[in-house]
This record gives sequence, structure tokens and C-alpha cells, in this order.
Amino acid sequence: MSYQALYRVWRPQSFQDVVGQEHITKTIQNALLQQKLSHAYLFSGPRGTGKTSAAKIIAKAVNCEKAPVAEPCNECDSCIGITNGTISDVLEIDAASNTGVDDIRDIRDKVKFAPSSVRYKVYIIDEVHMLSTGAFNALLKTLEEPPAHVIFILATTEPHKIPLTIISRCQRFDFKRISSGKMIERMKTILEASGTKTDDEALELLARAAEGGMRDALSLLDQAISYSEDIVKVEDVLAVTGTVTQAYLARVVKAFEDKNVAEALQIVEKIMAEGKDPVRFIEDLIYYYRDMLLYKTAPNLEKILDRVKVDQEFKELADHTDSNWIYKVIELLNQAQQEMKWTNHPKIFLELSFVKICHEEQKPVSSVETEQLRKRIDQLEHELHQLKERGISSASEEKSASTVQERKSVKPKLSTNAASVGRIKEMLNEAKKQNLIILKNSWGTIMERIKAEKVSVYALLSGAEPVACSDRFFLLSFQHQIHSQMAQSENIRSCVESTVYSTIGKSLSMATVLQPDWERIKQEFIKEHELGNAEEKEEAVDPLIAEAQKLFGNDLIEIKD
Repeated sequence: MSYQALYRVWRPQSFQDVVGQEHITKTIQNALLQQKLSHAYLFSGPRGTGKTSAAKIIAKAVNCEKAPVAEPCNECDSCIGITNGTISDVLEIDAASNTGVDDIRDIRDKVKFAPSSVRYKVYIIDEVHMLSTGAFNALLKTLEEPPAHVIFILATTEPHKIPLTIISRCQRFDFKRISSGKMIERMKTILEASGTKTDDEALELLARAAEGGMRDALSLLDQAISYSEDIVKVEDVLAVTGTVTQAYLARVVKAFEDKNVAEALQIVEKIMAEGKDPVRFIEDLIYYYRDMLLYKTAPNLEKILDRVKVDQEFKELADHTDSNWIYKVIELLNQAQQEMKWTNHPKIFLELSFVKICHEEQKPVSSVETEQLRKRIDQLEHELHQLKERGISSASEEKSASTVQERKSVKPKLSTNAASVGRIKEMLNEAKKQNLIILKNSWGTIMERIKAEKVSVYALLSGAEPVACSDRFFLLSFQHQIHSQMAQSENIRSCVESTVYSTIGKSLSMATVLQPDWERIKQEFIKEHELGNAEEKEEAVDPLIAEAQKLFGNDLIEIKD
């Protein structure tokens, strides 16, 4: 078979071909020129970022006939032999299939022998994290004190699985994901050399689908070239990668904004008819919202966007979409994506998530509006405090009863259902301790149901507490008068009363009171009851004893049972 995949044909043969890892290649090149090579290296990073390729380039550079050099010449017998894999002194081992202790012991026994055809023996162990504990222990001593003619290069995608004792004996280099711009430049170079034409937008889609891996990008490019005819188009890339166009994603976002369930479900049917993966579709949608959020936060940093091309439609959607709504949608889509991984019917979960999002409250109160409301409440409370202080000071200065009475008439009323202190005391006469216990025990459930129905009402009642309850009314105490007054609006009161009814099964009317006023009224009510009980006791005295007390006085009378 003469054909080779693009990623094999264009595998980097020198450090300048290793794309996007300049922080590593420059360090190694300097070490090569200064002949300060380490006996062991650890290359970690995502797949397809050049770890194994860089390891083979190091093997060629240290054994090049022109060494010391910053780049292998790729012309001498050593470089050509290592590239072809015909030199036995440079050994590439797959740790995923050689995980046992015996495999590592075999290496440990052979490292003591001098290389046969080149200057250094180089052992490249790929996916080293797959080695067993025993194999790591067998490798440990060799890594600590290897012969002078041996270099170990360990490569892994999961460095956290490697024992720290191994890591501490290596020079570690972390390979990073390759940016879309770097991958597009590399693909253009390859396409120009092969004489293949393509759309720039198609290359952008390939780079985004590769998720930072150059090997994945070239594999997808290879597929797209095979799928296309004369020129690689966007449609070819979409068919190969299973992604959807940005126009589809924009339509879904608009459907969510408009609460258009029918439009959202029609899009689901269409993408499924085209053979798209629903899990991949949700992932693309999450990234679309993610890029929208980043664009709203930092519109000048378009390079940080992963999947989206910033066009006029995207800008308009970003400007009109609230950040809190974006957070909510990403959370719901992420939940759906997790559930879809464990089901045989991902389409159903995709449809359910779209219906749920369309039925969500789409216009939550923004942070700016919340801040404005908070400032307004603070201002009103300050003004109310000033009014109270002015009322008290002027009342002490005026001595006439008429002025005092006038001031009492303008004093702010209690925040009840336009009820007076007497009305509250009348409620307390009907109040039952058992009713209050039932209401308090159910208050947490009531608040959760209010939160699910109206978050704004939940926020308003977060500082309220039920303090009395009869068969007809219940009383809530508030810390701030503005909150108490707002709670008396018809829509809030009806929301609370209906939730109380659905929770405890009693139709109760709500009244509100400020916490300081409630403490004063409660004490007055208790004192009045104590006084009433004392008078009842006096009335219950025997008539003869009462008459004797009138004639002779209490001091001269001694009552014995």
C-alpha cells in the first residue's frame, strides 16, 4: 500500500516543524548546542501536540553525525535510519501494551550495553502512565542512575497518574494545545505542497473541530479531501466532522430567546435527518454560548473564541442576550449532555432539554438592575430613618396635645394589610400555637416553591419570618419597612397565599409587620393578658370576704381556708 495518511507524511522531522511548542523546542535546542542534555525527559500534554515527534527529533539530533546541532540534518545515515526505524538503538515502546514488570526489566538489563551503531541509546516510552506499579518500581532505579550513553524520553497524556518519584527524576516539558491560527497555517502549507484547494472557512472549521491537536486536524483534513471533489468546501467539512453550521446554532439561540418550541424541535429533526450526532450538537451549542459570554465580556479578544466566527448575526445575538440567561442555558445543556452519555435515546434528551429551555424564564433581573434596586432601597430606608428622627425630635419640642396628636397621625403605619395595632392584637386573640408550628415547619417547603415560581418574590421574603397564625390569618415580620410594603402588593400577596394553601391546605390571609413593632405589640399583648387574668382573679373573691375588706381594710383581715 503506497498511500500514507497526511499526518504520517507530514510528521515533523525537525524542531521548526513542531507547531505551537516554541517554549519547548527553543529550550531543547539550546541544551543540544551546549551539550547539556538530561538523562531523562517527561513530555506531557494533549494528544496530537507533538510529544512523540519531538522525542524522535531529539534522538536524531543527539546521534546526528554533525552533532552538536540545533536541528538534525536528516541527511546522514543516523538521521535517515532513525526516521525509518531501522536503527535498533532508538527504541519506541508503547506502554499501553507493555505494562508488565518483565518488559521494563528487559529494558533495564539491556541499557548497560553500549549502542551498536549510534552515539546514544534512546528509549521513547509512549503513554507511560499505563505502566503498572511494579513496572514503575523496576524503572525507578534505572532512571536514577542510567549509563552515560542512554537517554529516556517518557510521553504521556495523563501526568497525574505517574508516581512523583518518577517525575522528580525527569526534566518535564508540558506541551500545550495548538491554537487554531497555527493549525490553519500548517494546513495551508500542506495543501499548497499537495496542490489541493480549499475554502478558508473550511480550514477554520477543521481547526476548531481538532480541539488543539495537530494530528486530529490533519486526519480530518485527509478525510475532507477524500470526501470532496475539486475543492474542500464547508459542506464537506461539516459532513466529515459531524458538526452543524453556525447558522443552525444561531437559529437555536433565537428560538430559545423567543420561546419558540416548534422552531427548536424542527431544528432537532433536521439535524438528525442529516445524520448529526446529538451529543456533538449539544457540545457545539455549549461552546457557542460560551463564546457569546466571552465576547460580551471582552469583545476585543476575538482570538480567545473557540468555535465561533464573529459575524454580524453573532454580534447582535451577543448584545441582546443577558449574561445570567447564558449561564442558565449552559447549565441546562450541560445537564442534558451528561444524561445523554448514559442513554440509548439521546434524541429524546435533546428534545426535552430544548423544551425545558424554551419554558424557562428568559429575562432574569440583570446584575445592573439588581444593583439599582438595592441602591434605591437603601435610599428609601435612609429617608425613612430621617423622617422618624425628625418626628421624634419635634414631638419633644412641641408641648401641645393637638400637635402631638397630629404627629401621631402622620407616623408611618405598620406594614400590615392596612391593619392597625388593634387589628394585630385581634389576630393574636385568635392565634393558635399549633397553627404557627405547622406553618413554621412547612415554611422551608413554601419558600422553595415560591423560588421555583418567582425568584423575585423569594428574594423579597428571604428575610421574613412567620410569627403568628390563626385559622384565618398568618403574620410575617420583616426587618425593613420597604420590604414589608412591597410584600403587600396584590401579585406578591396572592403568590404567597396560594403557595401556603397548596402546601398546608389552609386558606389564610397574609399580614405583615416590622420586627421592632412586632416585639412591642407582643409585649403589650402579654401584659394586657396578665392584667386581665389578675382582674378575673379579683372578681372571683368570695362576696363576704369582699364586704369585710370594705369595712375593715385588708390589713386587719386574715383569710384562712
